[in-house]
Amino acid sequence: MKKIAFLMLVLTTSFLTSAIAQHEHPAYLHALSDLRAARWMIEHKPGDWKATEDEVAAVKRIDAAIAEIKKASIDDGKDINDHPKAQEINEHKGRLGKAVEYLRKARKDIEADEDNDFAKGLRKRAFEHIDEAIRLTEKARQS
Repeated sequence: MKKIAFLMLVLTTSFLTSAIAQHEHPAYLHALSDLRAARWMIEHKPGDWKATEDEVAAVKRIDAAIAEIKKASIDDGKDINDHPKAQEINEHKGRLGKAVEYLRKARKDIEADEDNDFAKGLRKRAFEHIDEAIRLTEKARQS
């Protein structure tokens, strides 16, 4: 009985924390969604496309940006591979271009003023990761 009560407490606390984060930081949740979509656009390769070093590095930077946002307790609980339904683009440079659009949108999502000093540092690092992911994706697109 104690185990069930404890489990219920954990689930309730988790749900409330998620609900508060969604209410207080909806832009960060949009950014997570955009980052996941950008990641999918870069990583998902129809046919026999091979990932370039720049694409692999861009995905790592996207993962790092997602981690920074999650450290600020803005976690929607979704898997890193969970992304909004994205239009299938079979042309490589077109996919990378769409990924850059998602990355720029994610950057814009987290530009809102932050009054929490801890979150400001995390946001700064998220900006750096997103900016580098944009640079690497653009570089891969030019190849």
